[in-house]
Parts: sequence; structure tokens; C-alpha cells
Amino acid sequence: MDKQTINQLQKIVGPDQLTTTTEELLCYSYDGTAREYLPEAVAFPGSTAEVSAIMRLASQVLLPVVVRGAGSGMTGGALPLKGGLVMAMSRMHKIIEIDTDNHVAVVEPGVITGQFQDEVRRLGLYYPPDPASLKFCTLGGNIAECAGGPSAVKYGVTRDYVLGLEAVLPDGRIINTGVRTAKGVVGYDLTRLLTGSEGTLAIITKIILKLLPMPTNRATFLVVSNSIKQATALVSRILSQHTPCTLEYMDRTALKIVESELPFALPPAAESLLIIEVDGNQETVTSQAKNLHIFLKNEPDLLSVRQAQDEAERAALWSARRAISPSAFKLKPHKISEDVVVPRSKIAELVTFTETLAAEQQTTIFTFGHAGDGNIHVNIMLDKNNSEELARGLIAKKKLFTQVLNLGGTLSGEHGIGITKSEYLAMELDENSLELMKGLKNLFDPLNILNPGKIFPPDQTSQKNI
Repeated sequence: MDKQTINQLQKIVGPDQLTTTTEELLCYSYDGTAREYLPEAVAFPGSTAEVSAIMRLASQVLLPVVVRGAGSGMTGGALPLKGGLVMAMSRMHKIIEIDTDNHVAVVEPGVITGQFQDEVRRLGLYYPPDPASLKFCTLGGNIAECAGGPSAVKYGVTRDYVLGLEAVLPDGRIINTGVRTAKGVVGYDLTRLLTGSEGTLAIITKIILKLLPMPTNRATFLVVSNSIKQATALVSRILSQHTPCTLEYMDRTALKIVESELPFALPPAAESLLIIEVDGNQETVTSQAKNLHIFLKNEPDLLSVRQAQDEAERAALWSARRAISPSAFKLKPHKISEDVVVPRSKIAELVTFTETLAAEQQTTIFTFGHAGDGNIHVNIMLDKNNSEELARGLIAKKKLFTQVLNLGGTLSGEHGIGITKSEYLAMELDENSLELMKGLKNLFDPLNILNPGKIFPPDQTSQKNI
């Protein structure tokens, strides 16, 4: 990046809001994949006008720009593959409005998801999307990836709560999409198009979100089984008769790596755990909890069925659940982390397949995730510096994807494509759909300066992605 461009960027955001020092650039060179690409500069815009001015300049000088929230993404979406400029949205962190009458909020993209949930909860409202990283991930990043979470089984994912957006196009033009009303069908649904577009089409600068009344009560059940197949097969039967707000699954390895953080001792024969929650008002929860308890007690061969006794026990359980992914590195220094989705009736078949795959490839593979909507996190553990382990891991990854598609599933439920899944995209999407998507990218970003190198398959010279 030449000195003139740096000077112009400093004029836009202020000299204190642009950095080019190597030590600070390193902090913005990686994301949840732990892969590193060093940017040439990092800018911290404080307004839509500054974002627009940066993109006008970027278009003039053909400067690659990558937008960054908290860098917690798991597929490389925030990595500056081409160097250029990282646009960090941490200064744009205002909760502009919470409309309690209409259950609508207006926020900037740098708002931390968990902090936003706390703020609306204080007003008796509820924002359901709850990714594992909610204590530090941002709403802008959640929208870019269309994040989900444990509550998706009942409440849906991020896109179900995005009513409208303000966004800056790659050439600096500002658009406003969507509505702040319950209905709206004027023109194409650009809001849905931008949600999940991984920062490749436009830069989100303002968000209109739908809120719900806060459920007043919740009951949490812990179901321990001595059979992974039994536990996963139980999911469909539960959902055929009950409407939980959460239905999570952990296999034996996931349990082992967080066992010390669980609020209770597991039976020695424990092979898997289901976390089941119901919510609503007191009368509804009491009724649902009673019916669910009867249903579970009648299930043969379960090791234990336990209801969390208080909020402290429930909080400890969820702390352990959210610790699974970072705790995985107790097993190996690196992992291939996939978030595949299959029909709920196929979860048991998928999990059984991963066990066979692990033995076949002589690789540690464990599973956990959102069983209620079929979104299973498959973790292939390895040391990427060991060429044989890496090769086996990549073979396992492709075989996993093939099986998921054979079961009628999809390659990503909430992590997106980024760079780690781009070379596998054609396994799921037909050629015509891919060309149409590439055409949309070119329409929005003809100069290919906004998050270049993401989503679409890399050229043949690119390195293998894990």
C-alpha cells in the first residue's frame, strides 16, 4: 500500500484510527481457523460516511478490503488473503434504538451479541440467536455468516431476525434494504441476500432486528446414554411429541474433554449426553417439563435423566457445552471443524459413519452440536505439521461431505464457506447455480475488491484448505 493511499485513509478515519505497524497488524491477521494472512493496514471507521469514503477510495486504487467483526469465524471469512486493508468494525458498536412497543431494535454491526441479548432482556425482550461465541462475537459478523446456535431448533437462525440493513457497496454507494415492520414485499429481498453473504457483497453498517417477548421460565434436562446411536435416534422421537427450545448432543469424546467443568459426575458407562430445554411461561413450562420427564422415563436403557436444579447448575452446564470447541485442542494441536447438517432422522446414521471413518483413517473424530435441527459439529483432530495426519484428515473431510450429501444434508449450517470449504462447493451446488452466484458477486463487486478469494472455489494452484 503506497504512502498516498495511507495518507488518504488517515484523512478519512483520523490518524489514530489507522494502523500499519507490524505488531498491530498481526492481531488482525487471523480468525477462528488459526490461519494467518497479514494485512497492509487496519482501519477503524466510526460511521457509515467513513465506510463509504473508504470504499470510494478502495475502488479508485483497487485496494482489497476485508471487513472484520471479532474474528471468531471458523471458515476464514475475515482473513485478508490478498493483503490490503482490514476494516475493523469495533468502533461502530452502538445500540441505536430498542423499540419495546414494536419489538424492534436498531444497532450497529460492532455490537457484541451477548451484550445485546443482556440489554434487551433487561427490557423484557428476547433475541434468540445464540452462537457459542456470543460473549465476544458481533452482530455484524453473525449476519455475515447467518449464525445459529442451540436455540435454532425452536426459534430459527440469524436471518429470521434481520428485518432490514443499511449497507455500503464496494464502490461506496449506500443502500437501505428491508423494513422495520412485520411484513414487507417491495422489490427483491436484498436483506436475505446480504445475510449470509460473508462480507463479499456489501459492508453492513446498520441492522434492524426483530425481537420477541422474553420467556419467563425454563426447564433443563440432562439425558445420559450408554449408546451414541441410542441418544441420536432419540432426537426424532422427542421432536415428534415435544417442542424444546434447545436439543443439544455430545458424544463420549466431547464429554471427556469438558468433564471437569460439568456440574455433576457422569456415570462410568456414559457414551453421550443430550441437553434438552423447554421454555415459556410458568404454566407452559411446568406442563412441558412434566410430559417430557414422563416420556424420557419411559425410554429404555437410558443411564440417567436429570433436571437441572437451579440456574447455577444450568449455567455451569452451558459453560461446559460452550467450552467443547476450544477444549478440543487438548486432543491435538489442530482440527478440521465442520458444521454439517442432515435431516434429523439421519443423525444417528451420520454419527455412526463418523465413528467408522475415524477407525478407517486412524484419526480422532468427535461430534457434538445442535441435534434438534440436525446441525452436527464434526471435529477431525490432527497435527497439520504431520503430513500423514493432514492427508488422512483431508480424506476424512471429503468422505464426510460425500456422506452428508448422500443423506440429503448440506455442507454448512452456520459457519459459512469462507476458504476452508470453497473447493468443495461444487459437490453441493450445480453449475448453473454457481455461475449465477458468481454473477451476483460481479454485479455487486465488479472490481473484486471486497473480501476477495472467499466462497468460490480457488484456482488449482491454491493450497489445500483445512
